Amino acid sequence: MNILVMGGTRFIGKSLIKKLLEQNHQITVFTRGQNPVPKGVLHLKGDRKSKQSLDQLTGKKYEVIIDSSGRELDDTRNVISITGKPSHRFIYISSAGVYENNGIFPLNEKSPIDLKSRHIGKAHTENWLKEEKIPFTSFRPTYIYGPGNYNPIESWFFDRIINSKIIPMPSEGKTITQLGHVSDLTDAMVISLNKDIAINKIYNCSGSSGITLESLIYLCAKVCKKDMSQVNIRSFNPMELDPKSRKIFPVRLSHFLTNTNLIEKELDWKPKFNLLEGLNDSYINDYCLRKNYKPNFPEESMKIFA
Repeated sequence: MNILVMGGTRFIGKSLIKKLLEQNHQITVFTRGQNPVPKGVLHLKGDRKSKQSLDQLTGKKYEVIIDSSGRELDDTRNVISITGKPSHRFIYISSAGVYENNGIFPLNEKSPIDLKSRHIGKAHTENWLKEEKIPFTSFRPTYIYGPGNYNPIESWFFDRIINSKIIPMPSEGKTITQLGHVSDLTDAMVISLNKDIAINKIYNCSGSSGITLESLIYLCAKVCKKDMSQVNIRSFNPMELDPKSRKIFPVRLSHFLTNTNLIEKELDWKPKFNLLEGLNDSYINDYCLRKNYKPNFPEESMKIFA
């Protein structure tokens, strides 16, 4: 199929394009051009916020459009206004961050939306795709991790464990969070292209299980080949934090767990990576390969401990 990928040279896009090429799809990538694309991929360089850049898409039609970089409705609407509707499918990377934290877990695809979420633009985009009758499939991952991750998720823990720094831990570390490996997410995206049942569907997509923050630190220490007795964990009270203070922990300080039954049933998909395997993959195939990398530890200058 003739596929346009909006954002495709980092993390999710990089994993996705590799798999699409293995299936012999014809790929066009639209990015700002800061990273190279694989051989055989057409690279349109531009800023999707710029109409002049998007004009490069004029006259081009696609069977599939995959939007991995859109955050606001206009990001997607402006692309479709030029290319028209894809004839086969529009694949969208949304976020489980759109859900309201109402204390009922796990969150499913019908859970209430948080209208004040910083990800609300993604929910608006999903609603617009429905209203415009554009055949779409949207994925709502929780925290995505794996090789190429430019968000400080697993690397935040690796940095502190390897450098023998204090690891701030909210309360007693019993808060439950959920991570999903990037390769598992892109597997689901590729599978969905050949599943009619996925048309006009929204799927939670993450690891099947949640994990406490304390156990997450333990797994990261194991990956770094450190005994827990060598890890300096210090608890802090998140209720005493200034809401406007800089983020001092890489994931939410409240429970964050989604139900993935729908995607597992309808797409016959299951995560290939358990969390220990996935963290090890990220550590060996990304973190240990970084050159001239200098982590910083902003929490050291903050008064967060009693």
